[in-house]
Amino acid sequence: MIIGYARVSTKDQSLDLQVDALQGAGCERIYSEKESGGKWDRVELNRMLDALRPGDRLVVYKLDRLARSAKQLYEVADRLEELGVELVSIREQLDTSTPMGRAMFGMIGVMAELERDMIRERTQAGLESARARGRKGGRPKADEKKVKQALALYDSQQYTVKEITEQTNVSKALLYKELNKRKEQQSTN
Repeated sequence: MIIGYARVSTKDQSLDLQVDALQGAGCERIYSEKESGGKWDRVELNRMLDALRPGDRLVVYKLDRLARSAKQLYEVADRLEELGVELVSIREQLDTSTPMGRAMFGMIGVMAELERDMIRERTQAGLESARARGRKGGRPKADEKKVKQALALYDSQQYTVKEITEQTNVSKALLYKELNKRKEQQSTN
C-alpha cells in the first residue's frame, strides 16, 4: 500500500499543496496533521507508523515534514527499514528502494539539520547584536489610546472595519483580538 504523510506547523497553514502532491503520487491513504515538527510525539505520525506493513511505501512531500532533525529522521528510517517499508520524498526526488536513494537520504538529513542549526545561530547572533545596541525583539506594543479609539468607533456602528483600521492605524487582527478579549471578559462576569 502507498501511504502518505502530510504536516504543517500551525493551525492556520494549509495542507492542500502536500495532499495534492501525495494524491498525485498515488497514495491510497494519507495521514495529515497540523503540529510542530519539533514535537516528536505527534498523533497522526504515530498512527501512520503503526499502520505501516512490510512492503508498504511511505510518501512525504518533503523530508522535513516527517522529522526536524537528522536524529529523528534516522529513527524513522530505522523503523521503516525494520518494517520493510520504503520511503519516498517527492521534492527531494528520493526513493530508499535504490542504493542511490539510501545514500541521498543520509546526506539530505545531515544537510537539513546543518541548515536549521545555522539559521538558529544567525538568529541568536542577530538578537544578541540588537540587544547590545539597546533594541528589543518582537513587535512594538500597541498604542492603548488608538486601540480604545478603534473599539469606540466599532461600537458606534457607523464605520466599517476597514475605515476603523485606516483612521486609527490599528490592524484588523488586533481589533478583532481586542473585541474577542472583551467578549470573553463579559461572558465571565
